[in-house]
Amino acid sequence: MAFWLMARTSRKITDHLHRNIGILRSSSSACSLLNTTRRFESTKADKDISFGYDTSDDENQALDFPGGRVTFTSHMRFIPESPEKRTHCYRVLDDNGKTIIGSHYQNISKEVAVKMYSNMVTLQVMDTIFYEAQRQGRISFYLTTNGEEAINIASAAALTPDDIIFPQYREPGVLLWRGFTVQEFANQCFGNGADYGKGRQMPIHYGSKKHNYVTVSSTIATQLPQAVGAAYSLKMDKKDACTVTYFGDGGTSEGDFHAALNFAAVMEAPVVFICRNNGWAISTPTSQQFRSDGIVVKGQAYGIRSIRVDGNDTLAMYSAVHAAREMAIKEHRPILIEALTYRVGHHSTSDDSTKYRPVGEIEQWRMARDPIARYRKWVEMNGWWSDEDESQLRIEARKQVLDAVQVAERVKKPPLAELFTDVYDQPPSNLCEQEKFLRNIVMKHPQDYPTDVPV
Repeated sequence: MAFWLMARTSRKITDHLHRNIGILRSSSSACSLLNTTRRFESTKADKDISFGYDTSDDENQALDFPGGRVTFTSHMRFIPESPEKRTHCYRVLDDNGKTIIGSHYQNISKEVAVKMYSNMVTLQVMDTIFYEAQRQGRISFYLTTNGEEAINIASAAALTPDDIIFPQYREPGVLLWRGFTVQEFANQCFGNGADYGKGRQMPIHYGSKKHNYVTVSSTIATQLPQAVGAAYSLKMDKKDACTVTYFGDGGTSEGDFHAALNFAAVMEAPVVFICRNNGWAISTPTSQQFRSDGIVVKGQAYGIRSIRVDGNDTLAMYSAVHAAREMAIKEHRPILIEALTYRVGHHSTSDDSTKYRPVGEIEQWRMARDPIARYRKWVEMNGWWSDEDESQLRIEARKQVLDAVQVAERVKKPPLAELFTDVYDQPPSNLCEQEKFLRNIVMKHPQDYPTDVPV
């Protein structure tokens, strides 16, 4: 009975299509064509399926829905999984360091421009010497910013000291720009008694309350929701400042990234998200992380104004961050910046990137897309820099870093007791027992523990 009713209904639909549309010849061809149309066209984005109905009035009808008015359409239209063209990348300088005709960018004074270049060179020299120190066994770990100096320094220059920084671990240049000395960097990497973290953090996990730079955490993307919360606090207190948080493309694969963007958009928090998309999350390429057009489109999905920038273009980065900061504060909104760059060095001293990417690719970026060399050409074309200035800067920077390393090595390590401080006002009994237990172990097996740590 049920089968008879279904067959009868099917024949009625077929007859209707034959009489009114005139494209179907028989019941068998009707079913075949109808199924074929649905199977292929309905799975393609932007394909209209109206089946001959009048849709002229559909666009004038709408639904008042929470979040905004939604218009109706009888056209079956899927949003494309990806656009036909990738999102444009904003840049100001061409590969030869010349300003692109018609480009829009924030003007920079000679003083600021030269300071930016000097900081980029100093950061490069510091990375080179500290990396060598790790290879010599003088520090336990290090991570460079080679190839990403423009993102560090240009973004820092576009901010104010009142803006709170929530870094990942490849933004020491931001701290350098704010006045953190090379000696302070060295003290942290050597974990000596002058280290603000009292030797309890891995090298390169910098932090400075004085410079509004929240201590680096190794855990990927945890700084993002923290930055949003702090930004909302600044908004509530009506501060003329924002928070800025940095992360790599790998960080966007973490849940904290998505929670942070949604929270920021809904609460209209003045936070600037800066993603260093260098193509690799350690050894995982972006092609194995997501299918979207990079990071920039993820901002739009959450209702966040976004821009893609050439991360190796110092002027473009400075201009984009300058504009983003202004919008974040004045308009009370989050901004997402995707900076396209390339990690020229290994991920860290624990990594050998030649195992998963071609050496030729690395050298191509090192030689042809170096942000420091590119920006130097622009500074020189303005008459603000010379070969003599370059030589003097590099000599002084190298001496400064080498001196800092020697001083840091001579400073005594923090005493063992510092491992148990700064958590409780009065240490609880279990913590006291742990300290006593550790002291006994060190006394019993001194050969297994550093001799330069006061017990």
